[in-house]
Amino acid sequence: MLSVEVLTLFPRMIAAPIEESLLGKARKTGLVSVQVTDIRDFAAGKHRVTDDVPYGGGAGMVMKPEPLVAAIEAARARLPGAHVVLLSPQGRRFDQPLAQKLLEREKLVLVCGRYEGVDERVLNFVDEEISLGDFVLSGGEFAALALIDAVARLVPGVMGNDLSAQVESFKEGLLEGPHYTRPPEFRGLKVPEVLLSGDHQRIARWRQEQALLRTRERRPDLLKKA
Repeated sequence: MLSVEVLTLFPRMIAAPIEESLLGKARKTGLVSVQVTDIRDFAAGKHRVTDDVPYGGGAGMVMKPEPLVAAIEAARARLPGAHVVLLSPQGRRFDQPLAQKLLEREKLVLVCGRYEGVDERVLNFVDEEISLGDFVLSGGEFAALALIDAVARLVPGVMGNDLSAQVESFKEGLLEGPHYTRPPEFRGLKVPEVLLSGDHQRIARWRQEQALLRTRERRPDLLKKA
């Protein structure tokens, strides 16, 4: 089972997507647990302020350490032994091997940054920073959802057919080859004959060849790692 708690200033950004598709089904069957916590619940004062101007000046606001760290500590108490991840453009780039490693953690706390970022002292209370790539989002919510989806689908039983997760892009360091379904011909475009042959060894070889070709054409950098 995978247990995740998301700490965010915008709970509704997380709440709706996790009710849908495979993730929604996985939660209903108990294979995946996702809890959403509002960081503002840990802010003091009438207005529950969670951000302030940066020391030294500059544009934007910075998330305050007090409510954020309090939220992290409360989440750790609810999920003892959890791995705490801050979603940040400065973090380690997320990929399929990292998704597998996070699955092995079993318990995750995902911290969604906002504004110009979090007070640097908050980093002392997280275990790892993770980024989706070399671009900047308005906040960590979309990154958290992508991470949850990528990790949850690796949980045995979530995909329905566990073989699906074993033959996807990046599983062996390569992109997946092309897929086809009915009809066998569509507007003059035919399904490759090999896929209709019933020869499973030949089909397997073709798929491996296509994976290599597609990776070489679209992501040659992956061939160096594969």
